Amino acid sequence: MGRWKSGRVVSTREETPSGRSIVLDVPGWGGNIAGQHVDVRLTAEDGYTATRSYSIASADGSDRIELAVDRLPDGEVSPFLVDVLAVGDELEVRGPLGGWFVWKPEQTEPVQLIAGGSGIVPIVAMIRAHAAAGSRARFELLYSVRTPSDVFFASELEGLTTTYGRTTVYTREVPTGWPVLPGRVTREVLAEHTIPASERPSVFVCGPTGFVEAIADWLVELGHDPARVKTERFGGT
Repeated sequence: MGRWKSGRVVSTREETPSGRSIVLDVPGWGGNIAGQHVDVRLTAEDGYTATRSYSIASADGSDRIELAVDRLPDGEVSPFLVDVLAVGDELEVRGPLGGWFVWKPEQTEPVQLIAGGSGIVPIVAMIRAHAAAGSRARFELLYSVRTPSDVFFASELEGLTTTYGRTTVYTREVPTGWPVLPGRVTREVLAEHTIPASERPSVFVCGPTGFVEAIADWLVELGHDPARVKTERFGGT
């Protein structure tokens, strides 16, 4: 699993009403692949520890990593990371972890990205890596969020749309003038707005457990090879 390292917070930024991004300098980190995650450990004064895994939004060979965390009302770690952690504070981290849910610039096949809420974090790492490498692989994103204010990395995702295609589905509130009413991602939405199975894309799905399971089932029904559908999930069933 690797050893724990100490990282220092160099900046934070509010991303949504309940989430923010955190940039850490971690001496000896050595970089990570797009899609990997990291363990974060908090230790209380009485020695009690709590460890949680978070996706990494950055992907390069440096000793700097970026996380993005959504506050869970009953969480042990996320409220501290979102509401308390300050620039200059130190965090214990271990990683990078995971070698399945990753995208590398040498991959040339079409890629369909599907994210629900803060599940966009590892997907952003892939979009950033794709743009940084000047990859010509087709990239398409289907992003489901509750409202416009819940979009993580909103300005950056908008600025990179020359490098990838994007469809956003708002489930509770749409922007002014939006052409469709709020609604959830359905099998029909997937069929209309994602790369078809006939093009054999690699598919990456990340979000809450229920969202990911429904999406994965529909993708298989639509003819996608289950071996090409990679998932990351969080939360309960």
